[in-house]
Amino acid sequence: MIGVVLALCAALGLLVVRPGLSEAEANALASNYGFTAEPLNPMAPGARTERVVAPDLHAIRGWISSVGAAAALSDLREQGRAGDLCLVDPRDDSVTLRPVRASDPDGYEPVLLTPAADGLPYDHTMAPMGCVPHDVDADGDVDHVVHYWGRSPVVFLNTAGVGAPTADGYRAVELITPMAVWNSSTLNVGDIDGDGNLDLFIGNYFPDGARVLDPDANTESRMQMQDSMGLARNAGVNRLLLGKPTGRPDELPAYTDASYALSRMASTSWTLATGLQDLSGDGRPELYQANDFGPDQLMLNESTPGNVKFSEVRGKRDWTSPKSTIMGRDSFKGMGLTFTYDGDAALPSLIVSNITTPFALHESNFAFIPQGTPQDFANGEFPYDERSEELGIARAGWCWDVRSGDFDNDGVDEIMQANGFLKGKTNRWPLLQELAMGNDDLLRHPAFWPNFGPDDDLSGHEPNRFWVRGPDGRYSDLAEHTGIATGDNTRALAYGDVDGDNKLDAVVANQWEDSVLLHNTAPAGPAADLRLVRPAPAGSGDAVTDAIGAQVRLHHPDRPQRTQFYPANGHTGVSAPQVHLALPGGDEVPATITWRDAAGLHEAVVQVRPGHGTILLKSDGTAEVR
Repeated sequence: MIGVVLALCAALGLLVVRPGLSEAEANALASNYGFTAEPLNPMAPGARTERVVAPDLHAIRGWISSVGAAAALSDLREQGRAGDLCLVDPRDDSVTLRPVRASDPDGYEPVLLTPAADGLPYDHTMAPMGCVPHDVDADGDVDHVVHYWGRSPVVFLNTAGVGAPTADGYRAVELITPMAVWNSSTLNVGDIDGDGNLDLFIGNYFPDGARVLDPDANTESRMQMQDSMGLARNAGVNRLLLGKPTGRPDELPAYTDASYALSRMASTSWTLATGLQDLSGDGRPELYQANDFGPDQLMLNESTPGNVKFSEVRGKRDWTSPKSTIMGRDSFKGMGLTFTYDGDAALPSLIVSNITTPFALHESNFAFIPQGTPQDFANGEFPYDERSEELGIARAGWCWDVRSGDFDNDGVDEIMQANGFLKGKTNRWPLLQELAMGNDDLLRHPAFWPNFGPDDDLSGHEPNRFWVRGPDGRYSDLAEHTGIATGDNTRALAYGDVDGDNKLDAVVANQWEDSVLLHNTAPAGPAADLRLVRPAPAGSGDAVTDAIGAQVRLHHPDRPQRTQFYPANGHTGVSAPQVHLALPGGDEVPATITWRDAAGLHEAVVQVRPGHGTILLKSDGTAEVR
């Protein structure tokens, strides 16, 4: 009888073993990729490795110190490539503009962006969490929006125009007046209401007014941790600000608070990442909130100019699906988000990062794969199935940013995933597991948490993932085979062609460690890197501004592709303002571009050729290839 039981257990064990590549197969697949790591920000003298926090949070300062690294690629000098970087380094809480590569022959000294330079309130109780390049005033040059813990975001208006940045070429202005104490962990840009102007969505984390980083906040009563591990709704209030530029350069647009459009559940979720993507086919982006400690939200956009309206779309559960994998009903820790299209599919797949550490909070990443049409979504349905396990990407570690992109120019996206949390020597997962299984009524009180401080470890040595899709349709992690499986604790990923060779490179922003550029050395085929632009209303002459939200459908005979242009999707990584399209064979290929502006929805067909180019999208519905 014992033998029968053991045989049955062995048979069941074989059934649940995850299929994988042989070493020879992995090496063969990895031969299509190659990266060289280049350092970005060596540690400065006196740099710290944890934050000073409010007295009530001192025992869990390691946990509180877990975020802040961020990276954003852009082309400040209009070189035709993503040669400029805005980097947030938590070791000294600096936000700097710098050339991506130290070897850049036209480089410049790093430029510090700080609110204090223009007299705005800024002290040791505030820390930057992200930097988003964005032509705020629509005058044709790149401004930067920086968001923080401890204060509301600051806009650094570019007053010097196109060119290498300088310290006196930016003016810091408050995004909202008066300044408020927000704890913002992510920020996205897109035209939510369809009026042709770009709006801001700010995901706030700890409660508004909570002085998380103030060591003198002895009587702080607003500070709370999450009130549930799976249904938390006591975070700071998420904000949606509708922008309307004044038409004059170097002036902050008028912003209208449209946060009323968010449900109470969406408004106070512990949001760590957001995604904008048109899923209904009307040119207006839907909004995905990836939330820590509770269900994510995916909201159908039914807005009209000046009036924002969302309705939440939820998945339906069948007898084979755990509730935790159902859209809008999950209990996982959403921390990153990306969209990727399977060829010419009308809807993208939605890939969401969660905590998936073995023998710990072993949840699952999400891979929502489309099973319907945009019209289904417009009708309030969720035409997707969750298939991360069968695709091989369910389990990866303590995951943050996740980003898709085509690194070998074959027309199929790879997926890079940032991993790691608290690096130390003593494994504290048993204590965290005990906390997670405890009473939710105690969870919000920091005093009932176990200590997380120096030398404590929570998934601190997990490598980043590099998911490559094989011939059978499953993904395999080739990070080790491509040489990028380091033990860094990564928070943000940003993609762009930094050297003009038509291959995607990746910036990896690490927490309490040096950040790196992964320079793409793959033997990749031809590709096009396109800047999609519109006339800049506040600019002069031929000034243009990025057409965020534009959609491209490439009609390649062998590798049709789709993409939507939302560089700031995700946690705190912002990719370059370029659309990257593979062109196997190197021939000129037609593409359909769709975009929305104040005049409505437009569509035009252009010819795309290998190399770097610019496509001007005009208000009369025509497109000009430059």
